Amino acid sequence: MPGFLIGGVLLAAVAGTPPAAPVIGPVRTLDKRTLTPAQIEATVTDLMAKGKVTGLGLAIINKGEIVYLNAFGQANTEKATPLTVQSSMYAASFTKAMFASMVMQLAAEGKLNLDTPIERMLPKPLPEYEKYADLKDDPRWKLWTPRILLSHTSGMPNFRFFTKKGFEPEHPLWIELQPGIRYAYSGEGINLMQFALEAGLGLDVGALMRERIFEPLGMTRTSMTWRDEFATDLAQGYDEAGKLIGHNARRSVRAAGSADSTIRDMALFLRATLGQKTVSGRYWKEMLKPQIRIRSARQFPTFDEETTTRNDGVQLSYGLGWALLKTPHGRAFFKGGHDDGWENYMIGFDKSGTGVVFMTNSSNGESIFKELLATLIGDTYTPWEWEGYIPWNAAVR
Repeated sequence: MPGFLIGGVLLAAVAGTPPAAPVIGPVRTLDKRTLTPAQIEATVTDLMAKGKVTGLGLAIINKGEIVYLNAFGQANTEKATPLTVQSSMYAASFTKAMFASMVMQLAAEGKLNLDTPIERMLPKPLPEYEKYADLKDDPRWKLWTPRILLSHTSGMPNFRFFTKKGFEPEHPLWIELQPGIRYAYSGEGINLMQFALEAGLGLDVGALMRERIFEPLGMTRTSMTWRDEFATDLAQGYDEAGKLIGHNARRSVRAAGSADSTIRDMALFLRATLGQKTVSGRYWKEMLKPQIRIRSARQFPTFDEETTTRNDGVQLSYGLGWALLKTPHGRAFFKGGHDDGWENYMIGFDKSGTGVVFMTNSSNGESIFKELLATLIGDTYTPWEWEGYIPWNAAVR
């Protein structure tokens, strides 16, 4: 497999790429327990039944290596098709972390500066582009830099159609908060970073993701847009009642969340991130350095003003593409992914090389994440309330 350039240094493609089959081994947890494969399976299947989760892909990493990789439940209940480690699933906002890693490669190579305003990357003012014409009377757009966009401090909504009143499909884009001062999750900001690369630097983000992330890491069934071969092993999404939602074959590259992937491929990505194989050295450190502390009571709705000290113990923060925690086991970095019928989560502890990835094709997936994290890797640090991961057995859901 070919190598790839990061900061002018040729790195070998990640060795030890697992085959397109389960990896069934024991797991060592952060709290020094050893779990057998039978214990893992019993835990997962029990919680899936209780939480009414259709299908779940699971990967666990110990000391930087994938020691457990398996899939449970069904990819398609109508056809009684089992979920496999190669089933194509919607990666949702996992896409953002992969995109941020690619942007950090460009920064490492001097192709962009994280603190240069995107105004200087574009050949004309941002509001002169139709998509951003709504900002013509708000000069705060000139403050946006790659660092601000990747750290979710742009001050824009998650998407322009998610307003304080609810879903308003025709609502214009706006800036709610002064850029750079507060975390507020924004897919608009991530997509704007993509726009700056394409319209300003003439780059093809879909091709860059394939050439710099997917191919070097052996992520053979991951793409920013639909590929017909995904249909050979395809998961469908299901709502809380188990009703079919389906799968959207996305045809346009969107850095905020257009990718399809598999549990195997996402395990490779998390392993590579833990091992500094997506970006290395000071730019890896910069990606996983706190850029902004987070004291919001919950991640969504984006502009909710309620604050809390509940997560001060783990110093909940955001880096560049990743949320961050400080734990007794060292730093942890994590990313979720969510859409109707699809709920995903991954976290890595870089000191121990421990990590886990969940991918589900169910709107109930997040209801079992808290217990899975605690049981399977000893993670009691993920801010599940902030994430909105309300357990299946909570009094109110």
